[in-house]
Formats: sequence, structure tokens, C-alpha cells
Amino acid sequence: MKFSKFISYFFHPINFPILGSILYFLLLPEYIFKPQEHLIITVLLVGTYIFPLFLLILLKRFGMIDSYHMVTIEERKFPTLLFITTCYILGNWLFKSTVVDILSLFYFGYGLVLISTYILLYNNFKISLHTAAIGGFIGFLIYFSYHYKINLIILLSIFFLISGFIASSRLRLQAHTSLEVVFGFVIGLISQFIVYYIYLLL
Repeated sequence: MKFSKFISYFFHPINFPILGSILYFLLLPEYIFKPQEHLIITVLLVGTYIFPLFLLILLKRFGMIDSYHMVTIEERKFPTLLFITTCYILGNWLFKSTVVDILSLFYFGYGLVLISTYILLYNNFKISLHTAAIGGFIGFLIYFSYHYKINLIILLSIFFLISGFIASSRLRLQAHTSLEVVFGFVIGLISQFIVYYIYLLL
């Protein structure tokens, strides 16, 4: 049980956007002016990690959520709307820069996941945001690998294994049903493929 809690906190959904962004710059085969790279990372860190973390602390302090994992459907509605807005603001900013347009798709993909999540919440169904986050992350790595013709098999294998640990931990903690865990991963993965396909059509 302790291991499951550690996995759930260490691989919290809030960690994946900035993790994906850092990996993007580490693996990108093109040169980007370092001050520009540092500015982008700083803005993304504030927008996807510091701001959401601060928001979650405030929501918990004022009793709007009981847990940082937002267990109930009602707890998830308001934060989900805010995170949708954040993803699309950041995605639009990255896309307009034209330098990191592939990275912008990562955020548009997460925005699409959250829109799907929000719709499902109003149908009294909550997916696992943990598996949605890792699913989206893996989806991003797949088309990043395809787009830049980079072999990321080992890295993808590691994260597929981690996704199994995350799914198992959510089930062991009884935070989700098997269906919610599977749906989360599939929606996360497909959302990334959808935005990349749209990008190719533009």
C-alpha cells in the first residue's frame, strides 16, 4: 500500500507536462537559442506546475476539495475547467512561436483530454487522471519519435512499464475501477494522436 501511495504521488498528473517539456528539449535534434529555451521552460513550469499546485493548495484550504487527487466527481469540475484554459493558453503561445510547434501539440492534447474528462464528469463518470497523464505522455513521445525520426523504443518501454505501475497503484488504492483506469490511458493516448493528425493536415 505504501508503494502504491508513493507511485501515485511521485507520478501525479501535475508532473507530466513539465517532464514532457524537459524531455522535448533534451531530445530535440534541432538547436534552439538557450535563453529562449530557458524562458519557455520557466513559463511552462509556472503555468503547469507552480500555478496548479498553488491552486490545489487553495482549494484544499477552503474545503473545495478533500484530497489533492480530487477523488469525487464534484471536486474535479472546477479545477478541470481551469486546467483546460491553462493548457490552451500555453499551447497557443507555444504554437505561435513556430519554434516549438510540436511541443504545443503536447499541451493541446492534454487540453483535449481535460475537455473529454469534463464531459464525462457531467455524465457521472470519472476517468483516472493518472493514467490519462501517462497515456498522453506516451502518445506525445510516440509522435515526437516519428516526427523527428528518433528511436525512443527503450524510453517508451520504460514509460509503458511505469504506466503499468501507475494503473496498478490506482487500483490497489481503490481510487478507480479498472474501466476508469483503462479509459484514462486510452483517452490520454488518443487525444495526443488526434492533435498530431490535425497538425499534419494544416
